[in-house]
Amino acid sequence: MTRGETPEEDVVPEPQEKLWDYDAVEPGQDGPATVVALTAGHIAAYARVAQNRDPRFQGPGANAEHGGALVAMPTMVLTYAPLLRREIAEHQGFVALEDSETARRQTPFAKCEIRWFRPVLAGDTLTGTRRVLEKYERRGSRFVTIRVEASNQRGEHVARYDYTCIFSYARGQRDVPRDSGMAQPLLPGAEAAATASNQGCWLAFDAVAIGDPLAPLVVSESQEIIDRKNELRLAGKPNPSNIHTDETFARQNIFGGTVNSGPATMSYVDQMLERSFPLRAFYDGGRLLMRAITPFRAGDTVTFAGDVTDKRLEGGNRIVDCRVRGINQRGELVCLSDATMMLPA
Repeated sequence: MTRGETPEEDVVPEPQEKLWDYDAVEPGQDGPATVVALTAGHIAAYARVAQNRDPRFQGPGANAEHGGALVAMPTMVLTYAPLLRREIAEHQGFVALEDSETARRQTPFAKCEIRWFRPVLAGDTLTGTRRVLEKYERRGSRFVTIRVEASNQRGEHVARYDYTCIFSYARGQRDVPRDSGMAQPLLPGAEAAATASNQGCWLAFDAVAIGDPLAPLVVSESQEIIDRKNELRLAGKPNPSNIHTDETFARQNIFGGTVNSGPATMSYVDQMLERSFPLRAFYDGGRLLMRAITPFRAGDTVTFAGDVTDKRLEGGNRIVDCRVRGINQRGELVCLSDATMMLPA
C-alpha cells in the first residue's frame, strides 16, 4: 500500500437506495392516516382550481340540497384524503421513485374509481387511510392500485377510491404534439361572473331515456392553473417538482413534458356531471371511473360530452349509468369515464 491510500477493508461502500419499485410493492402495505378539518375556504379553493364557478361551492345558502349547507365537490375526496404514495413508501421503509437520487421518475395516473356514501360538508373532520390494493402487469406495463378510504368525525364512511399508477410503461415515452394548444383560460380567482348551476333542470329518472345526451362542458388548461392545483394541498408533504410542474423533470418521463394531473381531469368530469345531476346523485352511492388515454396539456381545450347508457330500479334505488368522453382540439380521446348516478325519488 502506497502512502495516502486507504486500506481496502476501510473503504465504506456508498449506501444503496431501498427503492419502492414494482418488485418492492406488496398488497397490504399502508401509509400513515391523515386528518383534515375541512373549511368553507377549502371547499371554495378546490372549486376555483377546478375552474368550477358554480355558486353552490362558494358559500352556504346557494345549494338547494342538504338544507343549504356548503357541500364539497364530490371529487374533492382526492384532496382531503390524498393518495400520498411517497408517504406509503417512507412508512414501509423505502424511498419512493419520485424521491430517488439515482433512479428518479414519476409513477403517473392510469385510472381511478371513486365511490361515495355520504355528503361531505364544511366543518367535517375527515380521516383518510391508504393501502396497496393490488399490483398487476398488462401488455408489458406494470401497474399498482392503492385504495384510499375516508370517514368523517362520526366514524361514517363517506367515500372510497381505487387509484391506479403506472410503475413502468412498455411503450416508452409519448410524443409531444407539434401543434400544441394555444388556449389561455382565466386563472382561478380571476374576476368572472359565477356560472349559474342547473338546479331545477337536472335529469329526472322517469323522463330520462337511454341515449339521452348529458349537458357538455368545455375546459381549457394552462400551466398556471396546473401549478395552482398542485399547490392546493390539505395533507401530506409538498411536492413542488413533478411531471405537472417541472418541465425539465417532465421531459425525462413518460409524457415528454408537463401535463395536468388525473385528479384534475376527474374534477372536470365531476363538474360536467353536476350539470345534469344533483349532488345527491353522487353522495347517495354514486360511482365514477375515469381512465386516462391522452395527456391533457397546457393550452389544450377539452370538450366533455356524454350520454345515458342505462337506467334501472334496484332495491328501490333509481340508477342511471352514463359514459363521458373528453375530446381535445386535435380530436384525440383524453379520457373515458363511466358514472353511476343514484337519482332521488
